[in-house]
Amino acid sequence: MVLLKTRGNARISLLAGVACIALSACSGPLDLDLRGLGGGFTTADAAQAPLAARPQPDDRGVISYPNYQVAVARRGDTLTDVANRVGLDITTLAKYNGIDPTVSLRKDEIIALPTRVAEPSPATGAAATGPIKPVDISTVAGGAIDRAPATPAGVQTTALAPAKTPPAQTGNEPIRHKVERGETAFTVARLYSVPVKDLAEWNGLGADFAIRAGQFLLIPVPSQNPPKAAPAQTAAATPLPGEGSSTPTPPSATKPLPAEKVAPAVAPITTAAVTPKADPNPVKPVADVGKTSKPAASGKLVRPVNGTIIREYSKGKNEGINIKAAAGTSVKAADTGTVAAITKSADGVPIVVVRHAGNLLTVYANVTDVSVKKGDSVSRGQSIAKLRGGSDSFVHFEVRKGFDSVDPSPFLN
Repeated sequence: MVLLKTRGNARISLLAGVACIALSACSGPLDLDLRGLGGGFTTADAAQAPLAARPQPDDRGVISYPNYQVAVARRGDTLTDVANRVGLDITTLAKYNGIDPTVSLRKDEIIALPTRVAEPSPATGAAATGPIKPVDISTVAGGAIDRAPATPAGVQTTALAPAKTPPAQTGNEPIRHKVERGETAFTVARLYSVPVKDLAEWNGLGADFAIRAGQFLLIPVPSQNPPKAAPAQTAAATPLPGEGSSTPTPPSATKPLPAEKVAPAVAPITTAAVTPKADPNPVKPVADVGKTSKPAASGKLVRPVNGTIIREYSKGKNEGINIKAAAGTSVKAADTGTVAAITKSADGVPIVVVRHAGNLLTVYANVTDVSVKKGDSVSRGQSIAKLRGGSDSFVHFEVRKGFDSVDPSPFLN
């Protein structure tokens, strides 16, 4: 599930990385512009993975995804026109997008909807009904085959005409980025490693790529290439060498060779058998090393809070996972260790870094009421802070091996 990505989450991950850089034993030079946190900026992924075209909206201009909806402006539209088409309050829509209701919008400009409106359907000019959802075709087809009952012998069946139900729309849900003050289309494109031209086409940006603070941008998603077709079988295979011809029978198979008499090189020993003496230094049997050893348990860290993961790990974009729970929930240390640092984000929100054995660091950001201080020893499962209130009641949790962040999921029980 892809959720709203704001610059605030990026700051949390970035500042947590800065704290870890100062603590990790890194032999290389200090990366002053902090690009090393995500492995360095690269456009390789963007060049290798073609980007899909933006889905077509319905007659109202609505594009619907499972977690949000947006409206696409027409040429000459104002925010009032968009609000009237989708049936939303103009004041709420203007405040949510930071746009004056009387300002002319660009053609294909994206307007974020604060609440859901009626889902697109053939009645509103959409190709199908409901939000656009990702579908694994192979899983669906395989499951249908597995669930199909076997037809008993001698029973005749008649295929029914398929119901005239429009198919569900499929596609990947893009990240929705809210522009912060000072950002440009180029910095946003570089943040997600997408070409700025595709970013502009998806969001109806002008020739100058101008964006405004508070604007919502859809980040282009990679296209889903069709599976490669299997190579066609040739009508007649090329015969192998010697195929079709009979193999001659060797002479030795029909007439055996004469027996050969060979004199023994040493005369046989006729003396009585002698019992060998016991070896004073017998060789001990070697343990069987052919057996596979029992694998160690994959999870060794406890969850900082018991809740729902609302944002997954993504290298270079989200250096940890966000776990949501009730406000005031205790944030626990993932394992025994020492509090290596306590810092704060640009918004004054605490960030706690705990060092563990094996050069492993865990980071707990977006918390409040920190109950430990730098240098304290903490035990596994010990409460070190609490979750904030309101919509920010989640912990941003990172696992780092020295300098680099890693996916925390394999480490959690």
